[in-house]
Amino acid sequence: MMDDHQECSGNLAKLRRSIDNLDAALVHLFAERFRCTDAIGELKARHGLESRDPKREAAQLKRLSALATQSGLDPLFIQKLHALIIREVITNHEAIRFRSGTS
Repeated sequence: MMDDHQECSGNLAKLRRSIDNLDAALVHLFAERFRCTDAIGELKARHGLESRDPKREAAQLKRLSALATQSGLDPLFIQKLHALIIREVITNHEAIRFRSGTS
C-alpha cells in the first residue's frame, strides 16, 4: 500500500502533467489567435481602418466575462487577460500599419 507521501507525489505529478498539457494547448491557441488578429491588422492597414475597435472590444469583454462567470472563473481575471491581449494586438496592428507605410 502506498503511503500518503507517495500518493501525494503521484497525484501532484499527474496534475502537473495535465497543467503542462493545458499550457501547451493555450500556447497553440494563442498562436492561432494572433495569426488571425495579424490578418485583421493587415486588412485594417490596407483599408485605412483604425487599429482599435472599442465597440468590438466592449462586446468581447462582456461576452468573455459572462463565459467566465458561467465557468466558475473570476471575471476580473478574464478582464485583465483580455486587456493584456488587446494591448498586444494593438501593438501588433500598429507595427503592421508602420511596415505597410499607411501610418
